[in-house]
Amino acid sequence: MSSRSFAPTVLFVCGVAFFAALILLPGEADEGEMVDAGSLSGPESVGEGAQVASAVTDSTTTDGPEARASHGVAAIRREKDGHYWARANVDGQFIRVMVDTGASTLALTRDDARKLGFDPESLDYRWRVRTAGGDVMGAYVTLESVKIGGVKVENVEAMVLKEGLTQSLLGMSFLGQLYSYEFRGDSLILRQ
Repeated sequence: MSSRSFAPTVLFVCGVAFFAALILLPGEADEGEMVDAGSLSGPESVGEGAQVASAVTDSTTTDGPEARASHGVAAIRREKDGHYWARANVDGQFIRVMVDTGASTLALTRDDARKLGFDPESLDYRWRVRTAGGDVMGAYVTLESVKIGGVKVENVEAMVLKEGLTQSLLGMSFLGQLYSYEFRGDSLILRQ
């Protein structure tokens, strides 16, 4: 390729990339707001200085061929420990979950399961679950809905672990039902 034809080709490619970025990247309004969890009180409080997704408004966009007429959006900020924590409304109760894309299902601690109305003592722990800490037994449950910000997923499969889990995990049984999720800077953007 000669140097004369190279420059226009580079300019054309850069121009296409620029316009594609304008079409595919959402506006500021889609990313939502973050709330300092220190401002929460009562049972919803998740700890001093923790960042959790707040109620992010539903957006209607037409900024690309893949855009839907109306979909929910939530933004979760990475915390100082390097993890993404969210305050999830599960069947009308709020629990704190850590996002774990390596978990195949939403995993609940016994305490969180109890808070959601399950009796951990009467569950059927017949499923062997492989975790970073070794194999543990788990019981399948179905959650009517899980909502984080403007994103709501219904009929989410979850597993209550009999032991070893100190924090509930938001796994792929929730994330896999989303339109998309992406890590952008210090935020995890969920789109329905």
